[in-house]
Amino acid sequence: MPLDIAVLSPEKTVLTYRLAGLGSRALAHFLDVLFIGMFLYALLTLFAIVGFTFGRQGGEVVMGVLIFITSLFPFAYFIFFEGLWNGQTLGKKMAGIRVRMADGTPVTFAASTGRNLLRVADFLPAMYFIGTISMFVNPKLQRVGDLIAGTIVTHEVRAIASFSVAPHRVGVHPLEHLVGELRNMTDAQYNVLRRYCDRFPELPGEVQRHLTETVWLPMAEFLGVKMQSDIHPLYLAEATVMKYGRVRGLL
Repeated sequence: MPLDIAVLSPEKTVLTYRLAGLGSRALAHFLDVLFIGMFLYALLTLFAIVGFTFGRQGGEVVMGVLIFITSLFPFAYFIFFEGLWNGQTLGKKMAGIRVRMADGTPVTFAASTGRNLLRVADFLPAMYFIGTISMFVNPKLQRVGDLIAGTIVTHEVRAIASFSVAPHRVGVHPLEHLVGELRNMTDAQYNVLRRYCDRFPELPGEVQRHLTETVWLPMAEFLGVKMQSDIHPLYLAEATVMKYGRVRGLL
């Protein structure tokens, strides 16, 4: 069952992500291991040719270098790809998932290093089992490395072709007369509410209800916007955003 997580960004914007489950993460890991294996096989072939060319003594040196590279490369692959490619490896890119910090911000290089230094556990049956269990017993589906580094793995947000532009971007909302003067509203509240209106149509129903109850309704009460029994709360939120944005020149 898909699991969504809503976080409040440092810019006070509500962001919603769908957490990646065991299946998509296992697929990404399989693809990454395949890419690593292909690279190491090519490297082994190249080093074998070089070692044969330089004879026995040169071959021993080449073998030592090869062992060193093959020991470090799997860790370096995950650390550098995730740290420098905004939380994605080749496998994660193909599987449509990404590593983020637990607060929804882009993963840091330090966090990528921390979570991947424990990746050796993924190659040990006993530790892999523990890591899998860890994903099922915590609400953010974090393996041991994620818990230590403070990271989560989420699905990429994909654009929906039928999704239209939020109504508040143009014109005057027909319900603006119901939201009052909005004298107490701030730009920070405007940014939060605008994000809520933009993302609402693409969110699951449960998340829509949760954000409405925890974000919009308390804000509406503070602003003096009264809910109407025959009007969906989203429409009043859009009217609030449109009116405030136009008056303040923010649209």
